[in-house]
Amino acid sequence: MSIITGVGFNAGSDDGEFATLESDLRALAEIGCDTVELAVSSLDLVAGGRIIPERITRLVDLTQQFDFRYTVHGLVSSNFMDQATVRYQIDAAKALVEVCDRIGAGILVQHGGALRADDIHQRADAIQRERDALSELADFAAPHDVRIALENIFTTEPGQYRQTPAEVAETVKAVNHANVVALIDFSHAYIESTYRGLDFRAQIAAMAPVAGHLHVHDSFGRPQGFYKPFFPQENTAMGVGDLHMPLGWGDIAWEDIFAELTFLPDTVLMMEIGRRYRAEQPQSLERARALAELNTRAATAVAAQ
Repeated sequence: MSIITGVGFNAGSDDGEFATLESDLRALAEIGCDTVELAVSSLDLVAGGRIIPERITRLVDLTQQFDFRYTVHGLVSSNFMDQATVRYQIDAAKALVEVCDRIGAGILVQHGGALRADDIHQRADAIQRERDALSELADFAAPHDVRIALENIFTTEPGQYRQTPAEVAETVKAVNHANVVALIDFSHAYIESTYRGLDFRAQIAAMAPVAGHLHVHDSFGRPQGFYKPFFPQENTAMGVGDLHMPLGWGDIAWEDIFAELTFLPDTVLMMEIGRRYRAEQPQSLERARALAELNTRAATAVAAQ
């Protein structure tokens, strides 16, 4: 019984063109990666909720050159709680579902929503708005055999409303759609748990039963605060923020977590560890595959009880 059926890395374009994405894919193929999550919003594929035909043809041609299993990361700025833009976002997400269909990707990542401090009074409406949007998107995704993976995010500005990882799980349960699953981003959960004084392990345990996608990268779970470093490496030096480091560079207890939690069948373990750490990617890939095997053994033991 394999719960985690794919292990890989994210890839995208640096400049909006296909050449840098192709370079990234070739490097990942060389290290033996089997699954890739495409940051398709780093390319001009969709305009006003419509797919650009010549661009999607180029993407299909490119992806077919490699023997990868693909997943797709949707709009990084996605926020279904935002009343002003939610219609535009849904239309764009539906187009990205069609992109998934064209390249054979079974997952579309959707970030969890947020409210600015001056909109907190809208919280109940915003929560329902997000659930309604997810339901509409999932209904559209179902005939394409695409699952929407709702990702937990951490607080990014003072007074902001963000759902905790456990609350993201409750949103998935409330939507109650076969094509909506939770996405555990472990580092995001770690940072938000530190920021709010929550139990990190309890928060991710609450997500696990409805989780069908995983984002794995290391950190120390230390909120960055609301400032920007001069070089990103300065945050790494201090161990603060959403660092996206190779496995083992932070202090997340990966083996303990993957021996303890059980996820939904056909879950993908996706490492958001980019080309900045190309030299360390092979070692992270080896460790991630060991985590997947460890999780399978743990799930098998639980099922046998």
